[in-house]
Amino acid sequence: MRGVVVTGLGVTTAVGQGKEDFTASLLSGHHAFGVLRRPGRSVPVGTDGSGAASFLGAEMAEPAMPGHISARTLRTASLSSRVALATLDEAWRDAGLDEADPARIGLVIGGSNVQQRELVQLHARYSEHPEFLRPTYGMAFMDTDLGGFCTEQFPIRGFAHTLGGASASGLLAVLQAVRAVQSGQVDVCVAVGALMDLSYWELLAFRAMGAMGSHRWADDPAAACRPFDLGHDGFVFGEACGVVVVEREGLRRHPAPYARFLGGGTAMDGNRNPNPSAEGEVAVLEAALREAGLPASAVDYVNPHGTGSPTGDETELRALRRAGLDHARINATKSLTGHGLTAAGAVEVVATLLQMREQRLHPTRNLVDPLDETFPWVREKAEPCQVGTAVSLSMGFGGISSAICLEAC
Repeated sequence: MRGVVVTGLGVTTAVGQGKEDFTASLLSGHHAFGVLRRPGRSVPVGTDGSGAASFLGAEMAEPAMPGHISARTLRTASLSSRVALATLDEAWRDAGLDEADPARIGLVIGGSNVQQRELVQLHARYSEHPEFLRPTYGMAFMDTDLGGFCTEQFPIRGFAHTLGGASASGLLAVLQAVRAVQSGQVDVCVAVGALMDLSYWELLAFRAMGAMGSHRWADDPAAACRPFDLGHDGFVFGEACGVVVVEREGLRRHPAPYARFLGGGTAMDGNRNPNPSAEGEVAVLEAALREAGLPASAVDYVNPHGTGSPTGDETELRALRRAGLDHARINATKSLTGHGLTAAGAVEVVATLLQMREQRLHPTRNLVDPLDETFPWVREKAEPCQVGTAVSLSMGFGGISSAICLEAC
C-alpha cells in the first residue's frame, strides 16, 4: 500500500465539528453524553401508558452547512445526508480537490441502512394517509441516496458506491479507497464513514441483545461509556461522521500529507452473531503489519475498536497481546465520542491522524479499573508521544475484522 497518502480530513461529532474543534475536544477529554433527545429515539407512550423508554448517548448540534448547498437541496436531505455534506466539504477543501480531475475522483461511503430514524418518522407521519407520501421516499430508503447527494454537490465523476460492514464500515471504506487509488482505478478517492441515524427500534434491539449499555448508568450518563474498564456493560451510541481523502503520492502538490498508508487487512469469522474472535483480530493485525513490512515492535500507538462491550474489550486485548502490540501506547476514542457504528472506523482514523500530527495522545475517560493494567494506557490526561507508526482496528457484526497501519510523512 506504499505510495498512497492522506491529504484531507473532515470530522463531525457530538464533541466537535471540524478538525480544530475535534482535536481540542479529544485532547481535553471533552464528552457530550446524556439522554438521547432527538425525535424518534424514545419509545412512544402507548395507549395503556407503556413505553417512553429512553436511551443514553451523544448527539451533535446541527452541522454548519457550506454556502454552495442550496436550501432546496437541504429540504429533503436527511440528518445523515446533511452531516455527510458538511463533513465532506471540510475534507474537500483540506485536500484542495477543486484542482483535481473530477473523472479521476472516486467515493466510497461506509455504511448501509443509515437513515432508519428518518424512515421511522416518515412511516408514522404518513401511516394514516400513505397516498400523500412524498416521492423522494423512493430514493431515501436506498443506500445510494447518500452517494447521490454527495456527487450532486461535489464534482465526483469517477465512481461512487456504498460499502456495508456494520461497525467496521468506516475503516473498510478507507481501505477500499486506498485500494482504488493503488490499482489506478482513480487518482483520488474519498472515504466517508456515514452517520448512522438510529431510531428507537434499533436502540431497543441493541439493548435487548446486550450489545448496548444497560440502565446501570442511567443516572450518571457521563460515566456510562467505559471501554476497557471493569465497569463496562456495553457500548454507548454517539452521532459521528468522518471523511478521509487518499491519493497517489506525488500526483499533486500538497503542502503536508497527514500520513502514508503502509498496510491493511480484513477477515471474516464465519459468524452471523456479534461474537468477537481473537483469531480474526490477530489475523488482520498480522496481515496489516505483513503488508506494511513492519515488525510489531515498530508500532508506536494503537487506536483500538474499544466499544465498552465486556466480551469485545477482553477479546481485543488478547488479540493485541498475541499480535505483539501490548507495548504500544493505547487509548479509546469511543470513551469521548461514543460509538458511531458505521462512522466509527473513519472517525477513529481521523482521530489517529490528528494525534499523530499533534504528537499527543488523548485521554481515555472512565478508565478507572483497566481490564489489564500492564498495557501502556493513556488515562486521565493527554500525554505527549512520538508516533511514527500507528495501527487502527475496527470490528463489525457478522464476523468482520479490519485493521490499517499508518506512517507519519
